[in-house]
Amino acid sequence: MPRISSIPSVERSDSRSRISSDWDRAIVHSSWLNWLFTKEGYAVAHLLFRERNSPVEVRPGQTPAHSQPLIPNTTTRDTILILGDTGFVKKGITSAGVQRQYSGTAGRTENCQIGVFAAYATTRGRALVDRELYLPKSWTDDRQRCRAAKIPDERTFATKGELARAIVLRALASPLPIAWVTADSAYGQEWRFRRMLEEVSVGYVLAVPKSQHVPRFGRIDHLFTQAPDEAWEKRSCGDGAKGPRVYHWAAVQLPAIEDFDGETPTHQRWALARRSVTRPDEIAYYLGYAPVGTDVDQLVRVAGRRWAIEECFQAAKNECGLDQYEVRRYVGWMRHITLAMLAHAFLATTAAQAASKGGAETGIFELERCVVPGGLTGCHTA
Repeated sequence: MPRISSIPSVERSDSRSRISSDWDRAIVHSSWLNWLFTKEGYAVAHLLFRERNSPVEVRPGQTPAHSQPLIPNTTTRDTILILGDTGFVKKGITSAGVQRQYSGTAGRTENCQIGVFAAYATTRGRALVDRELYLPKSWTDDRQRCRAAKIPDERTFATKGELARAIVLRALASPLPIAWVTADSAYGQEWRFRRMLEEVSVGYVLAVPKSQHVPRFGRIDHLFTQAPDEAWEKRSCGDGAKGPRVYHWAAVQLPAIEDFDGETPTHQRWALARRSVTRPDEIAYYLGYAPVGTDVDQLVRVAGRRWAIEECFQAAKNECGLDQYEVRRYVGWMRHITLAMLAHAFLATTAAQAASKGGAETGIFELERCVVPGGLTGCHTA
């Protein structure tokens, strides 16, 4: 596979004006790798790899043409934005944002970079749609180090929660219909994150730690300790590799907060608990915010979709080379991650189209049926 540096020059105006239509063609092309080395493909690659700071602005999956195959025809009630982060283990100290920090991917503290991502999931499929590189204070407090890694001067310190809020706001401003947001407890425990979603009337089911305070009730684990046996019901939160994922669930509708909700609330707040059927000591907790009339089964389904982003990470790394790069600079990281996300979005929409036409055996989204030969592991960016 030729190195990206061999891409012929394309005029800046042409690459920007044709970007949307070119990606449309990629979606229907029989092989996106073959398409990448056509004239149109060069224009997209030029936008990613030569234009100044352009990779930061490109977000695969947030335009109608890229995401349309994932959007259900009949309803948008199951369109979900999922927030999460993943680690990229690295050696040395020069890669942008690298330091010893906890990586959920490795399950321990490692020398690594952390990326905050958003995935978009519907009944038709799932794909990564946005990303940010987390920059610890050890980086943002050292502007000389940032300049050496080509980190823009405007990038100051932001927590992962703040990066997630910025990603959500960008997604809400995009054409994607978004009915729900879900995330793990690292994001769900932040009241600013929850309040931001409430202010724009977007429903959420967010995991929270057992110590999470619930207004008027105290700790959330203490709240469900008092739940009677009949409050726990077996419910499926979606299908897994071994069939339906069934747990015992309990849910409590919380009182309205008049200062926030007004006299006639359009949404209701919930607290939920998920208990393992075989290990009853294993309990996970959630806070929810949903339109009036939403039933518990819907909240449970949204909570269960959080795993879609983990599946996206696994597929993007295994099939699209998301973590296979040898770059150190900030823009290089953005370029590689953007191209891998583009490949993942292509696979997602191709699989969704095949399923809608009856081309997939099961009629559901399975990324493994659309494997790019060799992935992108041979691609090196500057």
